[in-house]
Amino acid sequence: MTDYRTEKDSLGEVKVPANALYGAQTQRAIENFPVSGIRFPRVFTRSLGLIKAVAAEVNAGLGLLDAAVAQAIHQAALEVADGAWDDHFPLDIFQTGSGTSTNMNANEVIASRATQLLGPGAKPVHPNNDVNYGQSSNDVIPAAIHVSAYLEVSEMLLPALKHLHVTLKKRELECRGIVKTGRTHLMDAVPVTLGQEISGWAFQVEQAMERIESTLPRLAKLAIGGTAVGTGVNTPKEFGKIVASRLAGRTNLPFAETDNHFAAQATMDSAVELSGQLKTAASSFMKMANDLRWMNSGPIAGLGEISLPALQPGSSIMPGKVNPVMCEMMMMVAAQVTGNDAAITVCNQQGNFELNVMLPAIAHNLLQSIMLLANASRLLADNAIAGFTVNRERIAAFVDQNPILVTALNPVIGYDKAAQIAKKAYAEGRPIKDVAAEMTDLPKEELDKLLDPRKMTD
Repeated sequence: MTDYRTEKDSLGEVKVPANALYGAQTQRAIENFPVSGIRFPRVFTRSLGLIKAVAAEVNAGLGLLDAAVAQAIHQAALEVADGAWDDHFPLDIFQTGSGTSTNMNANEVIASRATQLLGPGAKPVHPNNDVNYGQSSNDVIPAAIHVSAYLEVSEMLLPALKHLHVTLKKRELECRGIVKTGRTHLMDAVPVTLGQEISGWAFQVEQAMERIESTLPRLAKLAIGGTAVGTGVNTPKEFGKIVASRLAGRTNLPFAETDNHFAAQATMDSAVELSGQLKTAASSFMKMANDLRWMNSGPIAGLGEISLPALQPGSSIMPGKVNPVMCEMMMMVAAQVTGNDAAITVCNQQGNFELNVMLPAIAHNLLQSIMLLANASRLLADNAIAGFTVNRERIAAFVDQNPILVTALNPVIGYDKAAQIAKKAYAEGRPIKDVAAEMTDLPKEELDKLLDPRKMTD
């Protein structure tokens, strides 16, 4: 008994683990690229399986593949899409820039499994001649990037952002009557309501959803059908259109053949566009998380306007310390998404003539950004925003002591006089209303009306 079997490819013989569904080309890539241990995510393998399943179906319909062989490929590919054979997809992200190794990994696994399904005595299904018929790594991998990103955005990210938005709108309504000190440059400014402040965050999330959704029509356009260089060599002209249509039917997403195969394979502009929108969302969430962190700071020496849920001890040496861990998590996610966007941008620049040669890195970074933002958004919503409590007395005390309230007197007494009042109130630690009563001839009733913090927020 041996733990290995011998496989052959165009370069010669290779030893492959005996129980592996993959073959020689995958084994060579395992040996060539022990770089990071990072594999393609589940959704990418799912997308590859869907593309291979639909391609077999289309090839059978066009009379290009034997019906029984095509059916076996179709079933095996759907098993790959469902995750049944994930252990047989071991390849590192950092490999050949076209993703040929991973395309062949899929072809070999599907071919082996299809051969099993056909049963004893059947002619072995060939990974290139049968599974890869009418395809090339150069159109399959770009198509799989688009399909997997569209799936993750529609199934994970947009629902998570919607959940975050709903959570924020709920807290906005709950906090609309709480007047607090506004801040610009981290310095005291005129009052706002806590609800107004939260409304800004909610609108940022709403716009993030709109921006991401606006990229989807271009992400839905697939490179499949272009084969090696975009000309569609070795495949019928209608192949790409039919495959995209069948993918649309299977996923209920509006996939269609690209308008230009040369652009679709030489560039990943739609991936860069989507990544840019993810980066924009990340920068919004960094701001939101930082605001929450500042408002929670303390509890004694900070702002202490809100108290975030206590989720875990915050120090290995300081008993009782609790940190804003959800905010810090979101800030790190935002930093990672920003870095991923830079990597994707650089990778897209390496579209030399008819092919981009950094496709696996684009896939990894783009799908990671989508996953991170989706998970972080839900966690921030559920474990920070939904449960923070408002320290109303402290907020009210800050408002009462805020000398910038004098801004409301500008139209009546002028900027210079108001500045004198603010300076004196701050220096003496006195309420602005008391100092204004001494330094102006405005009656108490008018001062009460003009210096009402609630009216300043209308």
